[in-house]
Amino acid sequence: MSAHRKGRLLLVDDDPSLRRLMTIRLEGAGHTVTSVESADRALELLPDFGAECVITDLRMDGMDGLALLERLSSHHPNVPVIVITAHGTIPEAVSATQAGALDFLAKPVDKDTLLARVDQALAQGGLPTRDWERIWQARIVTRSPLMRERLSEARMVAETDSSILITGESGTGKEVMARVMHEASPRARRAFVALNCGAMPEQLLESELFGHEKGAFTDAKTAQPGLFRSAEGGTLFLDEIGDMPLALQVKLLRVLQEREVRPVGGQYSVPVDVRVISATHRNLDTALQAGGFREDLYYRLAVVSLALPALAERAEDIAPLVRHFLERLARRSGRRSKVYAPEAMERLTAYSWPGNIRQLSNVIEHNVALTRGPVVGRAAVDKALAQHGDPNASTSSIRPLAQARDEFVRDYLVQLLRITEGNVARSARLAQRNRTEFYKLLSRHAIDPSEYKR
Repeated sequence: MSAHRKGRLLLVDDDPSLRRLMTIRLEGAGHTVTSVESADRALELLPDFGAECVITDLRMDGMDGLALLERLSSHHPNVPVIVITAHGTIPEAVSATQAGALDFLAKPVDKDTLLARVDQALAQGGLPTRDWERIWQARIVTRSPLMRERLSEARMVAETDSSILITGESGTGKEVMARVMHEASPRARRAFVALNCGAMPEQLLESELFGHEKGAFTDAKTAQPGLFRSAEGGTLFLDEIGDMPLALQVKLLRVLQEREVRPVGGQYSVPVDVRVISATHRNLDTALQAGGFREDLYYRLAVVSLALPALAERAEDIAPLVRHFLERLARRSGRRSKVYAPEAMERLTAYSWPGNIRQLSNVIEHNVALTRGPVVGRAAVDKALAQHGDPNASTSSIRPLAQARDEFVRDYLVQLLRITEGNVARSARLAQRNRTEFYKLLSRHAIDPSEYKR
C-alpha cells in the first residue's frame, strides 16, 4: 500500500460513537483529527484549525450536512468535503456531490475505503495547511479573525495564476502579503520582483518595467532587460499602481493582454510569463470616475481583489507586533530585548495608528534607540508618537463605552427606519418598545424619521 500524506481532518457527526470510531481509524493512519458534534461548531473551528479535509454526516440535528457543504463551498472552496450517508439517503448524497462534495461514503463506513478517499481528498486539496502556515507565519504576525479571513482568501488565490489587486492604507503590509502569496504559489522557485510605480518619473518607469536597448535615450549606455523579463516565470509586484501615468497604463495593458514586452527603443517584442500582483492605497473607483485610471486595465489587474485591514481594525495584533519588533531589534543588535512598562504598552494599544504597521515599527525602533535601560516608559512612547505620529497624537482607536453604545443605538434606530421606510409605529414594534419611548430615542439621537420615508 502506497504511503499517504498525513493531513488535518475535521470530522462532523452528531453520533458520538461513530465519531470515536472514525477518529481512532484516522489517527491510527497518522492524521490529525478534530471531531465536533455539529455543523455550527465545525464552521466556528475551521478558520483556526485549518482543516485540509472535512468529513461530515449528511443528516444531523440543526444545520445538516448539505447546508454545511454549501457554506464550505462558499467560504472555504479549497477545502475538500467527504459526505457520509446512510443507505436510505443515497439520492441526497448524489445531490451533495452536485453541490460540491468531493465524494460520499455509505454507512457502515469501511476503514480501507475511508482512508483511500481521504488520501484522494488530500491529494486534491492544494497547499498543505502546515506549509501555508509556515509561509505566512514567517512574515505576518496576527491573531485577528479579520486578518485570518484575509489570509484564508490569500491562500486560495495564491495557488491560481490570476492577477491580484491588494488594497489597503499605507503601511498595512501589502508587499508582505504579496510575497507570502508568491511563496505559496507554483512560481515560488522563481523570482519575486517589486517596483514602486509612484517613486519615479514616467520615462524611467517605462524603462524599468519593459527594459531598453542601448542608445534608446541619452543615458542608455547598455541594454537592460527590464523587470518583466527579470521576473520571468515568477511574480512581478507593482506597488502604488494607482500612481502610474495614463500613457504607461496603456502599455502595461498591452503587455498583460499579449504576454510580451517590447523594450524602449526595440523593434521586436519578447514573450514573458509573469504573474502580476499590484497594490494601491488609493481608491481606484474614484480614480476611474475621474479618468485617472483606465477601466480596462483595472479589470485586468483586479481579477481578484484583496483588501487588507488597517491596524486600528485589528487592535488585538498590536501587542504581538510590539513583541515581534522588540525581539527583531534585539537579534539585530545582539542585546537583550527591552520591554514596555504597563502604562506605555497601554498607550501603544490604545493609539489609532494612522500609519499602520510601518508607523508602529518606527515608533518601537525610536523607543529602543533612545532608551538606556531595559524598560521603555510612557514618556518615551509619547515623545516617539509626537515625532512619528499625526499632529493629534492623543487619538485613540478605542472609544469610550458610552460613545460606542450611543453609536450602536443610533445605527440600530436608522436601520429600523430604513426597513420600515420611516414608519415609527412599525419600528417601535420591531424594537419591542412603545411609541412614546421610541420617539424619545429618536429625539435623543437627533434622527428625523421623515428622512427615511419613501
